[in-house]
Parts: sequence; structure tokens; C-alpha cells
Amino acid sequence: VTADGGGNCMFDPTPSDLMVAAISHVNYNDPQPAAWCGAYVEVTGELGSVVVRIVDKCPDEGCTRNHLDLSPQAFAKIAPIEKGIVPITWRLVSPGLDRTVSYHIKPGSSQWWTAIQVRGHRNPIRKLEYRAANGSWVELERQEYNYFIATNMGLGPYTLRATDMYGNSIVDSNIVLGENVETRGSSQFPAGP
Repeated sequence: VTADGGGNCMFDPTPSDLMVAAISHVNYNDPQPAAWCGAYVEVTGELGSVVVRIVDKCPDEGCTRNHLDLSPQAFAKIAPIEKGIVPITWRLVSPGLDRTVSYHIKPGSSQWWTAIQVRGHRNPIRKLEYRAANGSWVELERQEYNYFIATNMGLGPYTLRATDMYGNSIVDSNIVLGENVETRGSSQFPAGP
């Protein structure tokens, strides 16, 4: 099976970086929809290890808990490609990244229905909130296709707070509403434990 870096997580294809994988449908929505999207995992097989980014979920049939389906390029680094299915171990990692997080506005978004995806994060995202006019934080609802949805957010620009699985938060302002617009944030999450 080929991979282009896109998939159920709805990230853009990354033809220059095909170190990607799909995770079991059992893990994919645990503990929340799309919980593993964008996570980095180190996979070890008979030939060595490779770090891959989770961009998809593998189908229900034959893909049990903790199963990973690696791109051919990634699989070739851990086992002979002709073997197809091999025993592996894997663990969540928090790699150094040379970029800040960014916020992608889904096409079709408006002041009444807004869908935002966090991209370029080194740790799995657990929560995305926006600051309402009264100063309170309002949580957006995560969808299985890896966007966070809210209604009646207004025209923006927005102040957003993204929180990773370790409880670290990043706050960014001036996130612009627009068709298929991506705004770079100011920082990156710290390394996980």
C-alpha cells in the first residue's frame, strides 16, 4: 500500500516526508476522536528503528490494538519489505522539530461554523480552546477527521489555546479566519517525559 502523508487525519500530503503510519482503529479514537493524529512513534523491528508520524487509521479487519501500518518507505527501515507483516515494538516519542505549531482553517469555515486543525505539533493534542468575547475559554469539539469544531466563534481574529497530552499549553493570538488559511503559532510544545 502506498502512502502520501495524508489520510484520515486530514493532513496535507507530504511527498518529501513519507515516514508515516496508520494506527489501529482501536487506538485511533482513544481517549478521544483522532487522539493519535500527528503523534510521533518510534517503531523497532528486526533491521532497526524508525520514527514515524501518525497520519491515518488502519481498517477494522486484521488491525487490532497497537497495530501500526507503516508506509513502504518506513517499513523498509525496520524489516525486509517482502515480509509484509512483522513483529514490532513501538513507543511514543517527542522529537525535536524545527518549526512552531500552526493552525489550519478548514475550507467551508465561517463565523458561524469554524473548523480548526493544529499542525506541526511534537506531542499529541488533547484540547483546543478559543477565548470568547467575555474572556472565558471555550473548548472546541474534536472530530474523528482531526479538526476541532465550534459554532458562532465570530469573524476573528482568534486567540487559541492548544493543550498537549502532557498538559502543556500554547496560547496564540491573531489566528485569521479564511478559506484554507494556515497561521503559524509562536512556539512549540516542550519535549514529553
